[in-house]
Amino acid sequence: MENIKISLQDTQEYAKRCLDVKNKFYFGLLIVAFIFQASFFSVEAKEFDYKSAEFKAVASQFACTCGCGQDHYECDPNTCSLTKDFKKDLVGMMNKGWDKDKIRAYYVNIYGEEILTAPEKSGFSLTAWILPFVALGAAAIGIFIVIRKWVKKKETDEPVIGSISEEDEIEGEILSSMIDEERKKYL
Repeated sequence: MENIKISLQDTQEYAKRCLDVKNKFYFGLLIVAFIFQASFFSVEAKEFDYKSAEFKAVASQFACTCGCGQDHYECDPNTCSLTKDFKKDLVGMMNKGWDKDKIRAYYVNIYGEEILTAPEKSGFSLTAWILPFVALGAAAIGIFIVIRKWVKKKETDEPVIGSISEEDEIEGEILSSMIDEERKKYL
């Protein structure tokens, strides 16, 4: 029985040592994960500047309000103080993590759709931008049809030269004889 107690005691000690090793292993993994957590779990925020492609995509969707007719990306900051502040605000928003759509919604909420360089692709805005071109096309088609009718009508109104009546022939002979007599007088 004593052999069994010793072997039971040995087994328990072995199990404790294994648990200690296992716990130390997990503890070591936890420490390694904690040390390298920045590279595994964090996403670094990208710093934007005035020359980045993302900034160009955001700034070019807003029209400058100084009256130059350009978007904020193309507007010259040396001559326009409005675009300097606007660009500074855009970079600040982008560095805070705002995306293109959130920035667009923010400025449309403040200034209305007039600040956009291109209209929203829905609702009345789309209709207001397309309707003048539709009207211009319809007017061009209408003018084409009217001119075509005038040309056809003019072609049917012209007399046919081949059908000269007998009276016209007599008048033509009388006139030519009169002209010949007048010519003889002076020549």
